[in-house]
Amino acid sequence: MQRKIGAITLVVKDYDEAIQFYTEKINFILVEDIKLDDAKRWVLITPSLDSDTNILLARATTQPQEEAIGNQTGGRVFLFLYTDDF
Repeated sequence: MQRKIGAITLVVKDYDEAIQFYTEKINFILVEDIKLDDAKRWVLITPSLDSDTNILLARATTQPQEEAIGNQTGGRVFLFLYTDDF
């Protein structure tokens, strides 16, 4: 049985702002952007089409979630991104 991490959730302030940053600034690819209801969307981005792992962008909806933006791992490193194109 193959095991992999399919997605990692990243809490963001605004969907569109986050999509713009990841796709325009660091050249990630928007995989899905599906409206779930008036407040939620299913937004997946990936570093490349052959990547097995995506990032799910989730908009903060509570005060504790908003406070965690930018510090979601308690000050530890969240993600190790390897690239030759910075």
